[in-house]
Amino acid sequence: MRELKSVAVFCGSFPGQDPAYADAARELAAELVRRDIRLVYGGGAIGLMGVIADEVLQLGGNVLGVIPQFLLDREVGHPGLTEMIVTQSMHERKLLMAENSGAFIAMPGGVGTLEEIVEVFTWTRIGLHDKPCGLLNCKNFYGHLSRLFEHMSREGFLRPENLRQLAIEDDAPSLLDRLVE
Repeated sequence: MRELKSVAVFCGSFPGQDPAYADAARELAAELVRRDIRLVYGGGAIGLMGVIADEVLQLGGNVLGVIPQFLLDREVGHPGLTEMIVTQSMHERKLLMAENSGAFIAMPGGVGTLEEIVEVFTWTRIGLHDKPCGLLNCKNFYGHLSRLFEHMSREGFLRPENLRQLAIEDDAPSLLDRLVE
């Protein structure tokens, strides 16, 4: 069983249309704090990013934000985090988030969220790290992506064992349980 001390969470800088997404962010925050796992995230104060960070902080947890200077200049940085690292680029941001995390979770989000989780899943697939990756499938948000990965596997572009390296669960406790297996 793997011990997790920190988890990078990729999620939207928008809240989404359904309050269930914010509820899922708060549930994940509570589960991280309950398990004494530090949140590592993109450093924003807006959207689901702000919701999860605010909830972890309110519950007494530890939050590391990693944000590029140009986003901080747009006043989207969270002012009250445990720790904030300001980078010069998105590439540096992703590298520092990966270095400071023992696992990766994608919550609902847009193309940036998708790009981030697919990149770290690729890194797992090609052996750059062995950190688990997971999708928090709130309201079946990642159902189509899951089916695409299964299609890739059936068509011979993704090995079945690589597909099994991506945990997909509907709720935070189940997902975190899978990430420590």
